[in-house]
Amino acid sequence: MSDAVARTTAALRELNVAGEIRTFTEPVPTAAAAAAQLGCAVGAIANSLVFDADGEPLLILASGAHRVNTVKVATLLGAQRIRRATPAFVLAATGQEVGGVAPVGHPAAIRTVVDTWLGRYEQVWAGAGDEMTMFCTSLRELERITGGKVADIE
Repeated sequence: MSDAVARTTAALRELNVAGEIRTFTEPVPTAAAAAAQLGCAVGAIANSLVFDADGEPLLILASGAHRVNTVKVATLLGAQRIRRATPAFVLAATGQEVGGVAPVGHPAAIRTVVDTWLGRYEQVWAGAGDEMTMFCTSLRELERITGGKVADIE
């Protein structure tokens, strides 16, 4: 188990998340790959996307069926500019590599937005710290454990 997965697992336990943590035999760095391995809809995958919002990290937990409308999210949050973060920025902010970022287990809290679309699914799967692990959750649980704002991000 990698350090990032260990930190994420510890954070999930502290937050009383009971959902299954699944480890795959092959990497699942995309929503399509994860959905294929899990046998679920792509929309039930919560992509953890890190953005640079006026120099601060912003985590958007987006349904795998959606693309983030950064102009809409910037307006919602009162940010001047939101752009996709570089891999180095993501690693510094989360302690996790792109492709496996979890909603929790970061060195410090990150402002988070959770896609309303995830509420269409009883079970949602999110990254658990690396490209080989995910955990089962729900929209409301993601909102609770991240302190995130639920919003339409598309």
